[in-house]
Amino acid sequence: TLSQTPPPLTDKDYVRIDANSKAGFRYPYYLYVPPEVKNDPNKKAVQTILVLPNNTGKLDDDFAIHEADVKRRMAGAGAIASALKIAVLMPVFPRPKSDWQIYTNALDRDSMVTDKREYRRLDLQLVAMIDDARARLRKDGLNFDKRILINGFSASGMFANRFTFLHPDRVKAAAIGSPGGWPIAPVEKFKDKVLRYPIGVADLKAVAGKKLDLEALRKVPLFVFIGDKDVNDSVPFGDSYDDVDRELINPLFGATPVSRWKISEQLYKDAGLNAVFKLY
Repeated sequence: TLSQTPPPLTDKDYVRIDANSKAGFRYPYYLYVPPEVKNDPNKKAVQTILVLPNNTGKLDDDFAIHEADVKRRMAGAGAIASALKIAVLMPVFPRPKSDWQIYTNALDRDSMVTDKREYRRLDLQLVAMIDDARARLRKDGLNFDKRILINGFSASGMFANRFTFLHPDRVKAAAIGSPGGWPIAPVEKFKDKVLRYPIGVADLKAVAGKKLDLEALRKVPLFVFIGDKDVNDSVPFGDSYDDVDRELINPLFGATPVSRWKISEQLYKDAGLNAVFKLY
């Protein structure tokens, strides 16, 4: 009920951790630990971090714009943190206007292979943030699992989806909402067509330095959802996919997010993934 909803968090409740290139992350992140976790009488209990990838929803070269959006989103993180008895971590990754084709918030192909170090491999930067947070919390006597929960919608759903495929050993479970019109497929080919990242995983070793760990991914519960009237499709846009990707996706899988849905669901099922697909 509304009377039980905790008040919005303020900057007195959560902490901002500065960027630390030596520790592997070039941007700050925000961390909130609710009283239910801080005051857990069982100090040996293994606690869990929920990662909410940031998604400003617009391009801007002013980093302060992206950070302000993270602070706004952190204000509403208290309810879920208290309800689930988990900590919440949110990175502040930029989404540059001057390099608009690098869709950082979606962990697109450009962000994986770009020569620009400030935008490259944000997945590894997030792993470093998680481990930095765990080390800090360990000093407070709190023991946190290296495997996180991750939740995102739209661009951050794409990020959550792709991060889970890249690092299944670091994810306890993922909730993936409306991931840009096409959840990454757990296959290298479909109807003899090679599916490169982020359509599929054919060139994951070239892009990420390692092939898909399918055995580890099968252990991660995935909840993938979309609305039956959702037409928010990132496939036509140059910041999300290249022409070569579009020319594969639309003829192979369908021209809309909903028309592609059943094929995605079947691919995940055939790969033996623990995935629930929900069309609302």
